[in-house]
Amino acid sequence: MTIAAARNTARRAVARAMRLRPANKLEAEAANETSARRLFGSLAGLRGLEPAGAALGATRTANPTSNWLASLGVRSACAANYSSVTVSVPEMGDSITEGSIATIEKSAGDAVAEDEVIVQVETDKVTIDIRSPGAGVVQEILVAEEDTVVVGQPVAKVELGAAGAEAPKAEEPAAPAAPAPAAEDPAAQAAAPPPPPPQAPKAAAKPAAAKPAAPKAPSTTTIAPASQGKRERRVPMTRMRKRISERLKGAQNTYAMLSTFNEIDMTNLMELRKKYKDTFMEEHGVKLGFMSAFVKASADALQKVPAVNAVIDGDDIIYKDYVDISVAVASPKGLVVPVLRDAHNLSFAGVEKSIAALGQKARDGTISIDDMAGGTFTITNGGVFGSLLSTPIINAPQSAILGMHATNMRPVVVDGKIEARPMMYVALTYDHRLIDGREAVTFLKRIKEVVEDPARIVLDI
Repeated sequence: MTIAAARNTARRAVARAMRLRPANKLEAEAANETSARRLFGSLAGLRGLEPAGAALGATRTANPTSNWLASLGVRSACAANYSSVTVSVPEMGDSITEGSIATIEKSAGDAVAEDEVIVQVETDKVTIDIRSPGAGVVQEILVAEEDTVVVGQPVAKVELGAAGAEAPKAEEPAAPAAPAPAAEDPAAQAAAPPPPPPQAPKAAAKPAAAKPAAPKAPSTTTIAPASQGKRERRVPMTRMRKRISERLKGAQNTYAMLSTFNEIDMTNLMELRKKYKDTFMEEHGVKLGFMSAFVKASADALQKVPAVNAVIDGDDIIYKDYVDISVAVASPKGLVVPVLRDAHNLSFAGVEKSIAALGQKARDGTISIDDMAGGTFTITNGGVFGSLLSTPIINAPQSAILGMHATNMRPVVVDGKIEARPMMYVALTYDHRLIDGREAVTFLKRIKEVVEDPARIVLDI
């Protein structure tokens, strides 16, 4: 057989091996290399092929697969089935340009499914998941936790099409070679207990950190610091917590905040819920709660007292002719405030469905910037945590916020008689620069009237 004939035979054999289309890239590479090695091994004895065989052995060390196939003049067909893509920070909203890396869910070499989270970016308002555009293997992570990243910045590289395969990981420094242990009987090895792990030498006890000197009392007696001997932990604030802190302090410094209070008899609303909750659940697939009644009552009151739905902009007042109500929701990462769009046009069922969907997204960490953008008025319910009374802080740049609280049985006078009724305190915190006391009291009284007599919503009275 001539050298040319041998090469043609090798090319045909490799082409057949590649047409088998193994399950993943590594299997394809292995099949190609095995086929080539067998052919060259069988042909190495032919006169004139020894130099080719030696050269092939030398190239294998540098690049085990591509160089073998290159020596045959055959390009690996499987390489066309894989592509490397760069995963970057997506758009995060009009006002969000940067964030910090909260968590890194994948490492180089990990298999990743389509739409699986690789990195989480924490912004001022929400945590955003950066997901893989397709199934494959993570080639490289380009960021570290707590790094600050901007929109469009690459965070990872993924080799698509290699689903289920594990990419080779970065080489680690080789440990010094230990002498090979003498061969032992397998039965003796099984019976022998494992040697105890080596114990690291105990570090010398560090002296306690110096405490700042306590101020001296008027007498000559020195008082020891109260924290002496007690443990403390210092952890950095998350970006979201810092932003919440800044916004709340900014609201306190900007607004002339004042709170007014009232109490609501929840008897009629609770009876309405008790009577229709099962039918409501069967009809709409969501539970009937109290929040929908307060949203509808607030939407009605905002239309009747438009100053509460307005904002100050410089020397102007902007009156909003629509009602977008923000509902405060506690999430594992902090307080988020998704918005119910056009709440005045929503039914009870529409309100409950929207609240349930947004609340689930907040708890799952999938809520977006768009879900929280805007809002003309906010409702917060501290009653779910047992709060009896509070003065909530305005959610800037809005001008007012309604605080709901726990419902408790209290003695009240009804038709000249003392009765135990389920009562809830409500609080309205408002910007006194824009909203007068008369308007604030009128607004809160309207909410009381509607919640105590839900038929008013239906009859529009």
